[in-house]
Amino acid sequence: MRMNTLLQRTFRDAGPVLLVTLVVLALWYAMAVWLNAPGVIERELKPGWTTHELVAATWSQQRPVLPTPHQVARDLWSSLVDWPVDSPRNLIFHTKVTAEATLAGFAMGTVLGLLLAVLIVHSRTLERALLPWIVASQTVPVLAIAPIVLIVLGSLGFTGTLPKAVIAMYLCFFPVTVAMVQGLRAPQLIENELMHTYAATRAQTLWWLRLPASLPFLFPALRVGIAAGLVGAIVAELPTGAQAGLGARLLTGSYYGNTVQIWSALLMASVLGLALTATVRGMEVLALGRRHQATGGRA
Repeated sequence: MRMNTLLQRTFRDAGPVLLVTLVVLALWYAMAVWLNAPGVIERELKPGWTTHELVAATWSQQRPVLPTPHQVARDLWSSLVDWPVDSPRNLIFHTKVTAEATLAGFAMGTVLGLLLAVLIVHSRTLERALLPWIVASQTVPVLAIAPIVLIVLGSLGFTGTLPKAVIAMYLCFFPVTVAMVQGLRAPQLIENELMHTYAATRAQTLWWLRLPASLPFLFPALRVGIAAGLVGAIVAELPTGAQAGLGARLLTGSYYGNTVQIWSALLMASVLGLALTATVRGMEVLALGRRHQATGGRA
């Protein structure tokens, strides 16, 4: 009875995800036939071809317009097992390079976002001076600002991970800043008056009241920020012609028309993004769970 209940619960939770996955795969295979068919008919099939031959040919092209899921999976598997981890042909090698830049930018963006939020919350003047520029900074496309930042930092002698981390930071800090401004202002008037009654300083109020109250706002912003930072790190690898990183892998695939390599790199980037956001989610569960226990269930 308990096993049946567990199976029903598992199917209820996983069923919708599995259904959507199957629909996406079916549409993907259908799109591969549609997009690859013109080239196959023109260059590969003999007169009198059948539908079966057309489908088989569109799903097995060497350089397809749209590779099929099994082609992408095969290329990804080959990259992971056929080459050493430290080889530029292994996607783990490129993933490690991109992850380092992402995490560095995420850390820098989080610190910057927290600092800006604290300044904005404690000073109306700084709020009026900084907040419009913070919002305006996100109207500049990252593709436009990335080459400028990379050139400037390169002229100053900064190369490697740091320039990419700065681009990742540029995308990370905004959601953290906006969420933390709201979170630091979450305590109600009576709670602030209570801290005033205890003669708490601004620093004590920030540490004991505002920061704990802001945690439910902070962690969703961190999940958004680390995903945006990954995008920034990959974009930063494109204009420099980098030799390592998922962006470099995408660039190499586009140079040689290797669409299967491009899609396998995109799939690895998706896996990396899921892993990073899941890590932040785990930290959220741990932090908010402990906070819930510390407050006796009142938080």
